[in-house]
Amino acid sequence: MESNRQRKVAQIIQEDMAEIFRKQASESKQSFLVSVSDVKVTADLSIAKIYLSIFPAELRKPIMKEINENNAFYRNYIGQKMAKQVRIIPQLAFYIDTSLDDVERIERELKGEGDNPIL
Repeated sequence: MESNRQRKVAQIIQEDMAEIFRKQASESKQSFLVSVSDVKVTADLSIAKIYLSIFPAELRKPIMKEINENNAFYRNYIGQKMAKQVRIIPQLAFYIDTSLDDVERIERELKGEGDNPIL
């Protein structure tokens, strides 16, 4: 059960991270999209789990590697944005959100286009 405070902090982090990823994608030479699909914050507000959808799929590993290498930069950015609202800036943990891929795979299977042995 999430508290109101957790939801508010998660929403602020989600908006700020989406903004920075949008800026980085527009400045990059490569064409990719990073969207923040969800943010979960622990009850003590010390850890924020950030779920990212990255398209195209071929760029997921290099982009995630770069994001994890720049974790301190992102935490500092969030800290500057949230300095007046929270006492402790949460540690950031990034995860790939594959829910859209799972939905697409299931739809393909239901249409008989996958390798479902039953159909």
